[in-house]
Amino acid sequence: MIAAFIATLLFSFSILFGHRAARLAGGVEANFWRLACSTTLLGCWSFTFGIGLGGEAFPWFFLSGIIGFGIGDVALYQALPRLGAPLSSTMTQCLAPPFAALTEWLWLDTAITWRQSTAMLVILVGVGAALMPTGSDESGKQRAISVAGFFWGLLSALGTACGAVISRKAFAVSQAAQEPIDGANAAFQRVIAGLLVGGLTWLFVRWREHGYSTRPHELPLMSERSANKWRQLWPWVLGNSLCGSTLGISFMQLALSTATPAAIVLAIIATTPLAVIPLARVFEKEPIRPRAVVGAVIAVGGVIGLMLAR
Repeated sequence: MIAAFIATLLFSFSILFGHRAARLAGGVEANFWRLACSTTLLGCWSFTFGIGLGGEAFPWFFLSGIIGFGIGDVALYQALPRLGAPLSSTMTQCLAPPFAALTEWLWLDTAITWRQSTAMLVILVGVGAALMPTGSDESGKQRAISVAGFFWGLLSALGTACGAVISRKAFAVSQAAQEPIDGANAAFQRVIAGLLVGGLTWLFVRWREHGYSTRPHELPLMSERSANKWRQLWPWVLGNSLCGSTLGISFMQLALSTATPAAIVLAIIATTPLAVIPLARVFEKEPIRPRAVVGAVIAVGGVIGLMLAR
């Protein structure tokens, strides 16, 4: 439980840093560079103190990374510039626990009680209230952006949930094979898969920007931004990497390695939006929409209910 709460605190700052990085460089590129940074840091730990890419559970951790880091985080970084940090965090973090509970039920035959089902309904109501546009934001263009943001946020939540459940399976395989693995090593085996997906996505975007006639090896490694703009970007990428895909995910994996179900771990982490909203107000000067606050409180209340439900 303590590891999940530490991950929650780290993720709240990660969302904020990721929002700033996505605004400066675009979601796809910001996601690639923070994954590259995390892979380097976690790789140093894993090959020095862990088992690197070895172990019977590696294929499961790798699959978890493809879905969670690759698909889930690519989607999150598309949602951030469209919904903003508070709403993206609310949608991703609060929808992930019920999705994880459903996945565990369908795959691992984990029963869902009526109390848990009620809590999931409360979560959906809260997220819906937070995402509902105000009357002044209902122009055609903004409505289209809201639809796109909703799609990416939904995909991010699904990726996060499925990645966490597969990690639970990976830890079970590791324990059965008597190959103990720590949270940082598990995070490395996941993040390297995310880097693969994120890198391919970034290369595709760069290829499209430079024209379909451009050969992949002719693409520039970095975008044509000024050196000054890159100096503005790297602190946010580094902060996002450290708080999110390095330390945050390591503590999350540590929590998943215990007997606590993935849905409960994600339920604790889903309290992240309450921390993100004031942080975004202080550091990003984003206005606090009363409806977003009410929706976040309702959703987190449902998350707490899910965590306590039996």
